Amino acid sequence: MYKDFIGKQSAKIKNIIEWGAVKKFAEAIGDAHPIFIDEEFGKNSIYKTNIAPPTFPRVLEFGEIQGLVLPEKGLIHGEQVFKYKRPLLVGEEIYCYSKVENCVEKKGATGSMCFLTISENGEDVNGELIFTSKLVVIITEAVRRGIMS
Repeated sequence: MYKDFIGKQSAKIKNIIEWGAVKKFAEAIGDAHPIFIDEEFGKNSIYKTNIAPPTFPRVLEFGEIQGLVLPEKGLIHGEQVFKYKRPLLVGEEIYCYSKVENCVEKKGATGSMCFLTISENGEDVNGELIFTSKLVVIITEAVRRGIMS
């Protein structure tokens, strides 16, 4: 069902890494490191600005992959891994997109399961990759059939 989407990606969406959003995110996750929340500390750091926490991309816009519709209920979050070339800098403009990387079907005790791997990627204005987040979503047969409510 989802194998036809392997290799498809969304259009790139412009995101601005805003200081207020970074500060609120850091506070929400309980990480009060001054590199995230103190503007003066950021100005005096090696980056000359604040940076975003590693999981900050969860709040960015990545666009939609045309035609890919995931069930609204019953998805299982399998895993998520973030890889960075460098930190996200407060004030920078980045372009984000998502891409279906893989789809593996496995048989389980309750029927088949689809392990859908989606990458979420962020590039700078020159098209250089800054980060990639790979996320595995598990879709059970019951969810695909709409049995879950």
